[in-house]
Amino acid sequence: MSRIEILNLAGLRHDNRRPFELRSLSCALGVHPQADGSSQVSQGLTTVQAAVFGPREPKQKAGAAHDKANVVVEVGVVPWAQGQGQGRGRTRGDKRLLEIGAAIRQTFEPVIQVGLYPRSEIAVQVQVLQADGGILPTAINAVTLALIDAGIAMHDYVTSVSVGLHLTQALLDLSAPEENDLPSLVVASLPNSGKITLAQMETRLHVDRFEEMLRLGTEACKVIKDDMEQVVKTRTERVVDRMSVATRTVAVEA
Repeated sequence: MSRIEILNLAGLRHDNRRPFELRSLSCALGVHPQADGSSQVSQGLTTVQAAVFGPREPKQKAGAAHDKANVVVEVGVVPWAQGQGQGRGRTRGDKRLLEIGAAIRQTFEPVIQVGLYPRSEIAVQVQVLQADGGILPTAINAVTLALIDAGIAMHDYVTSVSVGLHLTQALLDLSAPEENDLPSLVVASLPNSGKITLAQMETRLHVDRFEEMLRLGTEACKVIKDDMEQVVKTRTERVVDRMSVATRTVAVEA
């Protein structure tokens, strides 16, 4: 039996969202001054920071590929992360964190144009700052923005969301209590082409519902991409403005 009321009589979830309503999304770029690119993304009460280093010389030259870059992903959780025990007591060697790191790497390897960076390494560091469901989708969205901030060439944005199933009702962007109680699917897609780069299920789903949930997740990814793209455009405009001011200052001094 569910520990929470998934949907009340008004058709609202425990946090008063409608079934297809996404959690609030907040994004920021350039949050890690030592990284080549970085971002912080919050979806609801889940917050993830991603930092990208590279392309750079591989730390382990024996494993370097002569014709492409190696993508290395490391995931950690800060000790104070909260949320249904998801962020407590986990270290970098934790099996769950290793699985998340492997899923992120497999998601991005086909999307990053690794052939442009032979004999190099692109290192991605993911840090979970707050955990309340949807760690993997939030991390994928944060890595996308960090790669863009680092100037890494990609074929498209990668956006991600979780989809759950309550009886016959699909629910978008699950919180921690919903994740704990419902069968769920994590979808990551390339919004411009509609291609799926990740479809991960950790619980059983009815086969006849899978296609509906995949379609719903793909549509939600397009909405998330629009929000993320606006953040990128705003930051780009600010950078251009600062460069223009610097250029004018140099011209005056000359």
